[in-house]
Amino acid sequence: MARKVLINELSWSKTRHERFSECRRAYYLQYYLSWGGWDMTAERWRRQLYVLKKLSNRFTWGGSIVHAAVRGTLMAVHHGRRLDAARLIDRVHRVMRADWAFSRERRYWGDRIRKEFSGLAEHEYGEEVDPQVWKNNWHNVEQAISWFFKSDWIERAREIPKERWLEVDVIDFDKSIFRLDGVKVFAVPDFAFVDHDGSTVIVDWKTGQPREGYEDQLLGYGLYLRERYGRPLDSMKATLVYLNQGQQQTLPLDAASFERFKVKFRESTAAMRSLLRDESRNVPLPETAFPMTEDLASCARCVFRRACRREQAVREAYVVPKPLQTEPSNEPSP
Repeated sequence: MARKVLINELSWSKTRHERFSECRRAYYLQYYLSWGGWDMTAERWRRQLYVLKKLSNRFTWGGSIVHAAVRGTLMAVHHGRRLDAARLIDRVHRVMRADWAFSRERRYWGDRIRKEFSGLAEHEYGEEVDPQVWKNNWHNVEQAISWFFKSDWIERAREIPKERWLEVDVIDFDKSIFRLDGVKVFAVPDFAFVDHDGSTVIVDWKTGQPREGYEDQLLGYGLYLRERYGRPLDSMKATLVYLNQGQQQTLPLDAASFERFKVKFRESTAAMRSLLRDESRNVPLPETAFPMTEDLASCARCVFRRACRREQAVREAYVVPKPLQTEPSNEPSP
């Protein structure tokens, strides 16, 4: 079988938009300069950028662990199996302990412990993290999974006929996309199904606090479900489930909100295109066209702080990164 050739095509996702908005230089490094770094024969600097790009922080790591546990539980329900919460939580704990030990030794520079995890920025940059902070990170994961099992979502999922299930948080390079104005858009709903009244229900699990951008993410999912499954936009419901708070929030997905999303999308992609030297081939302007942010708090969250020579400045400023993004990226990455 011929090996699939990956093309660096201009695309859009919530993650990409946020990176572009926060720091142009980080955006340039993540989506352009690190491209091809997965190849072990790539230039050393490109390979280093790629490894840094794949690192998580303790917040996104915890979020991805929770999402994987919920996804596995829902798939078990879909196939008629039952999972024991205590056994699942114990397995998750063992996975996290193995991840942490792997990352602490910085083995990600030459190996991979599992497909969904590379390593942690806290270890790469020698951040002083109190042991209790790591324990709290685990307790947050445990709390989120425990609440999910106590909620009514498992029973609700069990009552949905298999033919009405649409999506369960599975990233597929070829299918988890749709095109808007000719631009590839990545969309990976956590859970989507057709309800008993024929409406389309979109569910998004969150392990952090409410913040801006979640509605746009759900609207993108809605457009994806219309494109892939032909689901009408005027019969969609969306629910944000905050697993650590045990709270749920319903958001309206109406014609006006979809139009607002399209306007924001067009503004975002126009700004990205303005920094391309060759739009047809997605070739960016020189690095100087992508300035670094002056916000050291943003640098403290960024995996590229060494590449930007901001590592020492962050240390000297004693900047503590805030958990602004506590969920896994919503785009496939080679």
